[in-house]
Parts: sequence; C-alpha cells; structure tokens
Amino acid sequence: MWNNYNPPCQGFSLIGKRAFDDPRNSLVFHFHRLVLELQPKFFVMENVRGITVGEHKQILKTLINEFKIKGYQVEENYQVLNAAYYGVPQSRERLFLIGAREDVKLPKYPQPITQPAKPNDSTQQNSLVLPFGPTVWDAIKDIPEVENYSELLVRDWVVAEYGKPSNYALTLRGIATLENDYSYEREFDSRILSSSLRTKHSTATIERFTATVPGEREPISRFHKLHPGGVCNTLRAGTDKYKGSFTSPRPIHPFTPRCITVREAARLHSYPDWFRFHMTKWHGFRQVGNSVPPLLAKAVATEIIRQLNVLPSKPSVRYKLGLESLLQLNMSQAAQRYSIIMNYELQQT
Repeated sequence: MWNNYNPPCQGFSLIGKRAFDDPRNSLVFHFHRLVLELQPKFFVMENVRGITVGEHKQILKTLINEFKIKGYQVEENYQVLNAAYYGVPQSRERLFLIGAREDVKLPKYPQPITQPAKPNDSTQQNSLVLPFGPTVWDAIKDIPEVENYSELLVRDWVVAEYGKPSNYALTLRGIATLENDYSYEREFDSRILSSSLRTKHSTATIERFTATVPGEREPISRFHKLHPGGVCNTLRAGTDKYKGSFTSPRPIHPFTPRCITVREAARLHSYPDWFRFHMTKWHGFRQVGNSVPPLLAKAVATEIIRQLNVLPSKPSVRYKLGLESLLQLNMSQAAQRYSIIMNYELQQT
C-alpha cells in the first residue's frame, strides 16, 4: 500500500562530514528504484534536515524530478517536521517527502497538535494556541531508578516497581489506549523494566554530571543534561561534531548523575514499553536514534489513511513478544540467521 524504507542519512547529516560524493548519498535513488518496482499507492521518505541544505539540496531536487517523470506526484513544497509538535517530548527535525501515484490524491502533511514544552513556562494557554506537549519528566518520572538495581549491571532487565505515570506514560505502558490506536495488543509482563543496562561512571564523571545545570552541556563529555520541564535534545545514532565518543551521545538524566538508559531514551522517542531493543547500550541507542518516533510516524500515516478513505479497525489478535535471544545477536549473526548477504564496504562505513 505504501513504502516506508528510508535511505541512510549519514552523508547528509549536519553533524557529519557532508561530502557531496559520499557513496551513501546515492542510495536515495535505490529508494526511487524500489518504489517504481513495488508501485505502492503512496510512499514516504524520511531523512535528516541536512538533505535540504546546500549542494545536497540538488540531490533531493533530482530525486523529486525522477519521481515525477515516472508518474508519481510529489509534494515539492516538502516539509521538515519536528517531532515535538506531534506529542513527542523531543526536539527532532526530519525531512518527510510524500509521494502518490497519479491515480490517487496526494496526502497532506499533518498539522501540529502540540508545541514543545518549555522549562518554567507558566503561560496560560488559550483555545487558539497549541497546548504544550509532554515534558522530559512526564516521559520518564515513573521509570524505576536503575541505580537501585545491581542486577542491571550485568543484564538489561529486572522486575521493578514503577511510579505514578503521567498521561503520556500511561499509553506507553499499555495502561491507557489512544483513541486512534490500531496496533496489535502485545502480551508482556508490565512489571519488567527492560532495555535498562546500567552505565558505570567514574567518580569524576559523576561529579561533573552533578555540577551541570539542567538544560546545559557538560563541558568535558559535551553531553546534554536534560531539563525535566523541557523536551529532550535530538537523540542521535552517532557521534556529534565534537567527537570524543564512538557511540551515540547520550543525554544526562535530569536528577541522577548518569546517562539515561535505552528505555528512558525510548520513552523520550514515544516507544511503548513492550518494545525491546538490543541488549547492549551501543546497539540499543543506535536503534532508537536511527528510528522515526512512533507518534510522528503515526501522524504522517494518519494523513495517508485519510486519503485511502478507509475506516481502520483495531485487530482482536494479541501478539506475544519475540524470542529474547534475538536481542543478543551481533550484526553478522543476525545476517546469517536471516540469510542476508553482507556488503563489506557498507559495513565499514
């Protein structure tokens, strides 16, 4: 019905080298090839804002023209959407390119439903202004403090006691359901705190994290300390321009002097708690940082449903979660399991 494969963003990212001839940039045209082969009614391509800036913008223009030549309508006034305007407690800007076959109507972009929460803002909202979306603390305040569980030093889950959730957290925990939620119900033990392997910080690091003001960067690691009353900075899959780390730069918890866990990052990305990530922090954070926030994806998909003129219904089938052992596979093991031929050059990039 619609294609949602997304080409890699590393060559376009504003925090990367932005080499125009980066071979990964050409993969957007493999997206074009797949759309033409599959002939979906609609397609959505998501990528970083950097593809709309500078000389890289020409790649995007060429892609749009190629689609038009092959019989696809494309919204040429493409938009960069910020997840914080769609109920996600994270400021995250991404390009969304929407296309449709000539025999169907081109979907519109979703209208914002929230505005980013602002620290210490007590402004009264009137009916003409978007309400503030969830805050960092709304997202993670009910998650048990991982420092209280020694088991999380050696594994990524524990049976724990949760706190009182916000309205935002109620839906992610599966206690409440959104009115237009058409997903399968998942069978999972809601007492389990998963994807929460702890990080061992040195005494010096803990002192630096403690001294950092919420909403500011810690000067040595350059990690951002989350403000409980604001939104999270963009969760990334790779190192920012300051380098100094071989994994994604993880924000600092607003109150505990430590980096946030994969589960806390998932909450800030709008993932439900049943969703499990790779057991390692390295892969887990990359999975979060590489993905589209579910609530933002839902907003875009809602517009496509509107153009399909169908009335979706929630499935009655309940799904059990997959094998936990799959969360322990490395890339080579996963490729072997699913009979994927690995491209050595792409592995090295």
